[in-house]
Amino acid sequence: MAKRRSLQEDTVALKTKVRESSVKSETPEGNPAIRSLRKRLKRAQRKVRLVKQREKARTAGKAGDEK
Repeated sequence: MAKRRSLQEDTVALKTKVRESSVKSETPEGNPAIRSLRKRLKRAQRKVRLVKQREKARTAGKAGDEK
C-alpha cells in the first residue's frame, strides 16, 4: 500500500492544483475539473478543521482533569 499524505500536505497540493488549473483555463467557473478540485480542497480543509477542533477539545479536557 502507498503511504498516505498528511491532511496539511494534501490541502497544500490541492491548493496549488486549483491555482494552476484556474490560471490555465479561460473559464475557471464553468470547468468541471476545477470544480471537482475545489470540492476536494473544501473537503480536506473541513477535515483539517475537525481534527484541530478535536485536538483542542482533548487537550482542554486533560487540563481540566489535572486541577
